[in-house]
Amino acid sequence: MKKTLFAALIGRPNVGKSTLLNFMLGKKVSIVSNKPQTTRTRITGIMSRGDVQYVFLDTPGIHRPKNKLGTFMVKTANTAVGDVDVVLWLIEAGDKIGPVEEMLMKKLESDGVPTILLINKTDISGAEEIGETILRFSERFEFDAVIPVSAKTGDKVEDIFSEIDKFAYESEWIFPDDMFTDQPERVIASEIIREKLLQTLDKEVPHGTAVVIEEFSESEEMIKIRAEIFCEKESHKPIIIGKGGRELKLVGTRAREDMERFFGVKVYLDLWVKVKEKWRESEMGIANFGFKKEEF
Repeated sequence: MKKTLFAALIGRPNVGKSTLLNFMLGKKVSIVSNKPQTTRTRITGIMSRGDVQYVFLDTPGIHRPKNKLGTFMVKTANTAVGDVDVVLWLIEAGDKIGPVEEMLMKKLESDGVPTILLINKTDISGAEEIGETILRFSERFEFDAVIPVSAKTGDKVEDIFSEIDKFAYESEWIFPDDMFTDQPERVIASEIIREKLLQTLDKEVPHGTAVVIEEFSESEEMIKIRAEIFCEKESHKPIIIGKGGRELKLVGTRAREDMERFFGVKVYLDLWVKVKEKWRESEMGIANFGFKKEEF
């Protein structure tokens, strides 16, 4: 008898949601960087194993928004909580319960969604700190399970499946058994480029960028991609390009290599940098870059 399970990965920015999703799938479908607020939209990862098809939703980090884009990201994460069979809430050892956590607990209590607390990054945490964190959160909220894990090393990740299997329901699978994401190829390409911007550039500059795929043509031998990188300020443009085009060339090389691994063919990547002043501050600005207006 086939079963299906929808699970949302939620938590503050930079707690390792995307790293965990990629590890569980055994494939990279969600971009990763050491900067917070990397994921902007809801990314779906699909895994068919045994009689269960798992559909994981990697959500943007929950935080206090500072602009229209931030509001969109938080609403996306909150909406995902009500659309799933179980929530995987990631925190780190030592985390405290602040206004964001209180808000999230109230929503989870209101929705009545089964919730599993994952204490991530145990590879760099001490046992005493982990224990104190578990106690602190468990005293405030009744979790269905609490699992210390390391998304980086994979330690205890298999225990997650043992717990979430309890919430799977009998159903024909929604997706083909060889499908591992529902993201269009254009979206995947743009996210890979944005990941390399986050990994290559410093401070706030990469957070103010958006990537638009203007051309995506493919043959058996090669995929040709023309992408435009939009930044918020004229002063950011030379930073992204770099002296003699060095930074942009590095972003392009890293993105192309990742794309070739993902798509399995040669990739020709053409990058251009343009300016769109304060696009994150307006509803029209973020809508123009693919974020649905009704969601912010």
